[in-house]
Formats: sequence, C-alpha cells, structure tokens
Amino acid sequence: MTLLLSRDDVAKVLTMPDCIAAVEGAFAALARGEANMPQRAAIKIDNHHGLFLGMPAYLGGDEECLGLKLVTVYPDNPAKHDLATTLGTLMLCDPTTGAVNAIMDAGYLTAMRTGAASGVATKHMARQDASVCTVFGAGAQARQQLVAVNHVRPLSQAYVLDVSTEAATAFAADLSEQLGIPVAVGSDAETAVRAADIIVTASSSPTPVLDGDWLKPGAHINNIGSHAPTTRELDTKTVARSYFVADLREANLAEAGDILIPIQEGAVTEDHIQANLGEVVIGAKPGRTSDDQVTVFKSCGLAVQDVSTARAVAAAARAAGIGTEVAM
Repeated sequence: MTLLLSRDDVAKVLTMPDCIAAVEGAFAALARGEANMPQRAAIKIDNHHGLFLGMPAYLGGDEECLGLKLVTVYPDNPAKHDLATTLGTLMLCDPTTGAVNAIMDAGYLTAMRTGAASGVATKHMARQDASVCTVFGAGAQARQQLVAVNHVRPLSQAYVLDVSTEAATAFAADLSEQLGIPVAVGSDAETAVRAADIIVTASSSPTPVLDGDWLKPGAHINNIGSHAPTTRELDTKTVARSYFVADLREANLAEAGDILIPIQEGAVTEDHIQANLGEVVIGAKPGRTSDDQVTVFKSCGLAVQDVSTARAVAAAARAAGIGTEVAM
C-alpha cells in the first residue's frame, strides 16, 4: 500500500525538533559516505517560463531511505493560475524492494527541512551564548528558519526585515506568539545586523542585503535565499572575512552566487569553502575556530534532507493514522 499525504497531513506530524534530528542524521550519513545523491536534474520549460527539478537520494545506515522530490518553479503561476510559484511532491520508496510506499506534498516539508539545516548549522557553528537573531525575509522559509534557530539557541530577541512592511509586521506578531520571545520589525538593516549574534538571509533579493562591516565579532550567518550563480545575498566583504561552510561543496560551486561571485572577483578561491556541514556534524572539521570568528553556512538544499525528513513524516503519519492508504 502507498500512503498519500497532503500538505496539512505533513504539517500535523512534522515537528521542528524531529526535522532537525532527521536532517542532522542525513548530513552525517553524507559525510560518512553512506549516501548516494546525484546532482539534481533540471529541465527548462521555456514556453511556459517554467523549471522542472528532480532531486533523488538514497541514504544507507540505520535509517535507510530512498526517494525523489519533484519541484517545479513557475513564476507566472500566481498571476495566471492562482497557484504558488514553487510546487513540490515527494515520492518515498522502500529501499529493499523499490516499491513506492508514500507520496506526499513537499511544500511544507521543504520549508521545514531548509529551516532544519540552518538549525543544524547554528547548533554546530554559532557561539554558545548567541541570543539575538536578525532575519532578512518574512516568507514561509524565513518563518521556519527562526523556529529552527530558536530551538538550538534559545533567543532573547529577534528582528525581521522585509521589503513588505505588512509581511514583516505579520511575521513579527506571529512568531512572537509562537516562540514566546520578542520579535520586532527592524528599523533599518545596519542597526539590526549590528545587534545580531545570528543572521538569516532568507530573502528573494538578487543583490547583497547587508554590509560585511556591520557584522559583530563572532556573528554566524545562515545564507539560504539566493540560489543561482548570478545572485547573492552576501557581499564579497562578508564572504572574504568568514569561515565558510557549505551544505555541499559541489552544490555551492555549481549554483551559489554568494561564493561564486567573490571567486570570480578574485577575492577568494574555491578553497575558501572550509568544510561541508556533514563534516562539521561528525567532528571531522570544526564549525568555528574562535569565538570572534564570523561564520557562514551556505545552503543550496540537498535531496538527502528531503528524503530523510520524508522518512520521518511517513513513520509518524502511519503511527498516528493520518493520510490515505491506496493500492497503486
């Protein structure tokens, strides 16, 4: 039987602590060589301004899992079809037989696993006394980023900045209530960055949202919004002064403008990427080398995050009797 799970079904059973645990395990397995994860395949649908992405992964070890996430990005969807720009579906297979044992909406799952990756990075890279977080962006991704950061570094204060004052105000109100901490709309970017121990860039900006001179000693940055070789949220100054960790070196060097543009400018080389996050998780590489060091985690998004999270979702849903079982 195949379990079908809607977005609401996934949201009912997937918690941030469970997601962080699943994603941390996935990064560790990747670092230990227990994963098979090809570079994601992409097909451009030019006549409809669309992009189709296939993200397969296999994880071995104690929590073996196999799956494929399909993602489509169609910028015309909201205006023309009343649909979200980005849509996702995940197919989870039995690693022993190859049979499809679950199909689930991947929209909420993707936001959660992206937040969880930053939670893992913050756990291993941010200063232990970090307590103030500034978030650039007020969308679904940004919300789960703050939830994850607060889970691993309990915060005393958070700030949000967004081009939409309405979105930022709603974000601040909602997250203040959800997390039980003061979340305020930042008055300006410089002030909010200078106050922050942890910074999350989860915007849609194609150009830098902060100046590297604003960063306090020891600040940690989770850089997740930009995802193309020609766009970036971090300026060259920030990248050059940082201890830079990738979710995966190969993915960063293929599609992350935040590191590719400084390399093209000659400010850094490919060797500026100090480690993959999985290497930090298993202790093969440090997450920082001093309390005063500025650290950056650059996330492109990996299929192992999706598949490990989907495994946890399917198990929790079956245990709770949530979803619909069908014979394929």
